[in-house]
Amino acid sequence: MTDTAESSPDGLFDSKSFLAQVTRAPGIYQMYAADGKILYVGKARNLKNRLSSYFRSNQLPIKTQALVSRIANIEVTVTRSETEALLLEQNLIKALKPPFNILLRDDKSYPFLHFSDHDWPALTIKRARHQRGAGEWFGPYPSANSVRETLQLLYKVFQIRQCDDTTFSNRSRPCLQYQIKRCSAPCTGEISALAYQEDLKHARLLLEGKSQEVTDRLAEKMEAAAAELDFEQAAHFRDQIQQLRQLQIQQDVDTGVGDVDVFALVASEGRSSISLLQVRQGRLIGTRHFNFENPLDASDESTLTAFVAQYFLTRTSLPPAPEILLSHELEEAETLQEALQDKFGVKPRLAHRVRTQRARWLELAQTNAQQQLVSQRNKTEQQQKRLEDLQTVLQLEEPITRLECFDISHSQGEATVASCVVFDTEGPRKQDYRRFNIEGVAAGDDYAAMAQALRRRYQRIKKGEVPLPDVLIVDGGKGQLNAARELLKELDITGLQLLGVAKGTTRKPGLETLFIETPDRGMDLPGHRPALHLIQHIRDESHRFAITGHRQRRDKARKTSFLEGIKGVGSKRRQALLRHFGGRKAVAEASIEALCQVEGINRALAEEIHATLHPH
Repeated sequence: MTDTAESSPDGLFDSKSFLAQVTRAPGIYQMYAADGKILYVGKARNLKNRLSSYFRSNQLPIKTQALVSRIANIEVTVTRSETEALLLEQNLIKALKPPFNILLRDDKSYPFLHFSDHDWPALTIKRARHQRGAGEWFGPYPSANSVRETLQLLYKVFQIRQCDDTTFSNRSRPCLQYQIKRCSAPCTGEISALAYQEDLKHARLLLEGKSQEVTDRLAEKMEAAAAELDFEQAAHFRDQIQQLRQLQIQQDVDTGVGDVDVFALVASEGRSSISLLQVRQGRLIGTRHFNFENPLDASDESTLTAFVAQYFLTRTSLPPAPEILLSHELEEAETLQEALQDKFGVKPRLAHRVRTQRARWLELAQTNAQQQLVSQRNKTEQQQKRLEDLQTVLQLEEPITRLECFDISHSQGEATVASCVVFDTEGPRKQDYRRFNIEGVAAGDDYAAMAQALRRRYQRIKKGEVPLPDVLIVDGGKGQLNAARELLKELDITGLQLLGVAKGTTRKPGLETLFIETPDRGMDLPGHRPALHLIQHIRDESHRFAITGHRQRRDKARKTSFLEGIKGVGSKRRQALLRHFGGRKAVAEASIEALCQVEGINRALAEEIHATLHPH
């Protein structure tokens, strides 16, 4: 059931009339601005009481007052329970990303360890969980670094193969991995099937957290081999045991028991940092850190509650551990527990007052969160100094809050891609990065490519879809700067500073020449200036982003058959054409009569192929 409240005729939100009609049932509410954009999504056990609290004249924090002043409309959705409201709230936050909610932006897929479905399984890292298919999967893991370290250990200790099945099937002699003792070379029969399966069994036990059980089994095998006077095999088992012992020693936290997720929050000056530690079988297997703003100056308890709910309820790949340790007591903890049980079938124990080992885990998480907050603050201060110095260099009256930088990348005109990189007062704003596939310009014409990318980007800015930057940087000298100026003049866009960055004669960092607004104002900045460091940072980032996009586009084009997209030409006919003519060039040069000689190609299809490959 959904109720909607509109603003009054004078444009102000009529809270009195609205509150008179609001139910006391549980549910969620969505606050909208006058332009129809979402401001905030919240839930409540009692909607009337919760919404009434926003319109008390003198009891609201300043940032909450800022939210209320922008409200033009509130939509209310009633649910059957508070748990249902919590689930709906988190789904809406993830989908709508309201600016006044705490947003969890890190949404990468998680890494898994995968044993392939093969008589001699390989062990590799994979991220695409939706394409799991056959084989055995372990994970997901919160840290890719920890997974790679674990994988290298398994290769070293158990020498499981890591090559793909095609390589495995075509080996005639052991590869380098066998020589450096990172693979037992089952491809050439250097190990028996029984021994390889035993190594796989031990690797699985280790991934399940049963390192002591693996060590005990290896110790038994070592003693048995020694008793049979097979000292070489006994030495092999001894080395494996020593490597496993070293792994256990290197772990800062390894008690052998306990599956817990640890969340610690530290907040200061409107910013919050949360560290997550994931502990399985008493071992710390990964950490993740999240930094974000607190738009409404919410309490630490409220912030951590919103974060934990959003973290688990908007993800299906990472269910909670049976126990969750927290730096602050959660608000409405029982509701969250019920929601987690509904979603995952697990009702975790929530604890914030803990002792012994759990207290040490929590202390470690808090230390990490504090460090992240300090690091983030230092980065912000450094970025602010750079922006202020750039403002001085460019002689601007207003502070710089947003910069955009464009770069072009191609290989001799092939697969041209332009990048747009955005920096703000916090540094790189990666969610605003954009790439443009350049079409319809002469190969290698960087000026035309730059103009096309700028036109596509700044037409959106002209329409108000994207904010106007204070400074526009183009990677290039006078020519690129002229292309940018003409394009902005054509679109009638004013109010931003143009800046071109040309590499110096030696092309070394720190010796760049800056062209400011007009090409006649070339300038060389000393290498110690913060403004130059900022320009180098955003230029290098745009260069990296453009090259990555170009390589992806080029590789995709080279892997795609030039015959794809022709109606009636499927994979079998493509193979027949290439086999008949011997290559791409010969197919392209073939006449209609020659095409008709290929099995499965009639004259009508031959004419279609010829017309596609020889457009007028």
